Amino acid sequence: MSHETILIASDHAGFELKEKLEAELKTLGYDVEDLGPNTDASIDYADYAHPLAERVSNGENDRGILLCGTGLGMSYAANRHPHVRAAVAWTPEIAALAREHNDANVLVLPARFVGEQEGRDILKAWLDTPFAGGRHARRVAKIELDEHPTTENS
Repeated sequence: MSHETILIASDHAGFELKEKLEAELKTLGYDVEDLGPNTDASIDYADYAHPLAERVSNGENDRGILLCGTGLGMSYAANRHPHVRAAVAWTPEIAALAREHNDANVLVLPARFVGEQEGRDILKAWLDTPFAGGRHARRVAKIELDEHPTTENS
């Protein structure tokens, strides 16, 4: 059983699936911190993406999960934070590759386009897939612009 705390947050479109995935995480042995919202009332996704991404960015938490209608808004906001690699995944294969090749530390689910079981399968693929390292580590390091401002040494 893991003692890792996974952060989770959504907007109104992702609220229902967020609640189900939070329960799934607990069943899998993870501690979960739900950053909201607490209802499906209309809210702005960035108000929930930024606090989660900030905590991953500063190393307070290793991983987080965001949900919104398409996954795009949440990923745009989260990826503004240094060291955050928020990946929109709509299949388990995409989630696994996001971890294996890109060391995605935030999973973003498009709640209007994946069902409950598919969401669980995507979540499990992301949780269970390790980062491959090697040549992928070099590539991931180049995501941070302050560390790799040019492509001269590719």
